[in-house]
Amino acid sequence: MRAPITQCFSRAAVTIIVTATLAAAATQAGTIDPDRSTVLITGSNRGIGLAFVEHYTAAGWNVLATVRSPERANELLILAEGYEHLIIEQLDVTDNDRIAALAEVYRGTPIDLLINNAGILGDLEKQRWGSLDSSTFEQVLAVNVFAPLKMAEAFADHVAASEQKKIVSITSGAGSVSPDRGAGSFPIYGISKAALNMAMRKARAELAGRGIIVALIAPGTVATDMLAAALPNRFAAAKTPAQAVAAMASVIEGLDDSYDGRPRNYDGSVMPW
Repeated sequence: MRAPITQCFSRAAVTIIVTATLAAAATQAGTIDPDRSTVLITGSNRGIGLAFVEHYTAAGWNVLATVRSPERANELLILAEGYEHLIIEQLDVTDNDRIAALAEVYRGTPIDLLINNAGILGDLEKQRWGSLDSSTFEQVLAVNVFAPLKMAEAFADHVAASEQKKIVSITSGAGSVSPDRGAGSFPIYGISKAALNMAMRKARAELAGRGIIVALIAPGTVATDMLAAALPNRFAAAKTPAQAVAAMASVIEGLDDSYDGRPRNYDGSVMPW
């Protein structure tokens, strides 16, 4: 027998209310334990970012996970319900005022590891030769290049106050200018990652005197929603986000003062500039 319309509406309303309640409480529910290491991760709602959150919550860290729309980050909200040291914060990485405000909220909080993971591919059709679009170019560079640089600047004090003192930005082989590498199907994306590599080299020079390690790591080809949506059926055999993150986390853990600033692949090998 079909449920009455009022009953169906009630169930839907309850679902909406519960989701909204979780989202509203997300930035308040978690707590930071000063005896644990702390990581801040941008772009945490899916793919590699979400896998980083899962990895570091499983490892017992304090995790600050930033997303543009917390109310839509369902998997993060569920994780936060089961782990008291996960805090979800709203952040559009292209909003400089919001970055500054978030840094102020956590002023005095040591952050051992800042992971600049948020990134976009950009519209493929607007990256084809003959159809290059300046607004797409600006958007991709704003997210993939300037945002990590601004995050490093805004949270430098937090990282410098920590024990591990690491800033890691997620780069890509698409940004390598080596003859045997290339931007592939997304030339503007590749350009942005090449620029990111240089931006982080400059950040490294600025922050070296404070003992901060500024590193670049490429995850390789990963089966993420972002890539699947852009190039369906091309990367069925790619690594899962969890596999990529497990490998990169091992590289991150091994970073020390001997790191020379060159980009690393997920397996620790040097990625050609």
